[in-house]
Amino acid sequence: MTERAASPAKRLRALLAAHEGPAIVMPCCYDALSAKLIEQADFPVTFMSGFAVSSARLGLPDTGLISYGEIVDQARNIGAAVAIPVIGDGDTGYGNPVNVKRTVRGYAQAGLAAVMIEDQVWPKRCGHTRGKQVVPRGEAVARVRAAADARDEGADILILARTDARATEGLDEALIRARAFAEAGADILFVEAPKSEAEMRRICAEAPGIHMANLVEYGETPLLPPETLGQIGYRLAAYPLTLMSAAMRAMIETLDDMKAGRHPNDRLLTFAELRARVGFEDYYAEEERYAAPEVGTKRGAAE
Repeated sequence: MTERAASPAKRLRALLAAHEGPAIVMPCCYDALSAKLIEQADFPVTFMSGFAVSSARLGLPDTGLISYGEIVDQARNIGAAVAIPVIGDGDTGYGNPVNVKRTVRGYAQAGLAAVMIEDQVWPKRCGHTRGKQVVPRGEAVARVRAAADARDEGADILILARTDARATEGLDEALIRARAFAEAGADILFVEAPKSEAEMRRICAEAPGIHMANLVEYGETPLLPPETLGQIGYRLAAYPLTLMSAAMRAMIETLDDMKAGRHPNDRLLTFAELRARVGFEDYYAEEERYAAPEVGTKRGAAE
């Protein structure tokens, strides 16, 4: 089976199993175009950020306002736009463990390689903002077990289990939950918002498994370089807001220039590069491939 013929989940499993050294840098996307740009830059994997999707699709904060239907639709568009594996933010699973199983199946059907399920109450909060609460440990573990069951019952997808207990119950509880998530069948572990390198080292040492670090600029967690993260024990380094923040700043500055009567030519792609990045040249090649032959030519003439 070729790499492209393998499912997204199988490609992600192979990537994680083979990787050694620095943590895999994983810029996060929020729509099909941002995912395509990540792929064009030769990153091997991306993550669909719930914060960024809520902002880009609804213009609203990541406070539980986006629905399952809206975010799985976004996942479907992103999964169809790229060949690299995509990990999707599944929030709390949008209900009880039965809802979690539906969410996992839906993300697999959308073409995603992994789905993240977390232990916050609903409506949830961004991991680096105030107002977070987590459900009791038993309920949190039941969500992960339901997600793993959906995978084992046929959903071709990995389970990324997240705990936000560091902010509400302390690091010890977060570590207990991470270990319980691994025992319940999680493929990847994510302890959100550790506050120091020492805490990050404890997480990887005391909760064995594949770990993801979440690196939010100006957030709670130190922005360690990929080399250090890899040495600590992190396999993935997610940057959930970097691209959206950069894009928003560019748009704000461009709008300020236009409002002042200046045109921001020095910050723009050429029209040719813009067309190529979006996919016009690929479309033209396909259009040419299937162009109808001229009437009377060898291919068009009657036998």
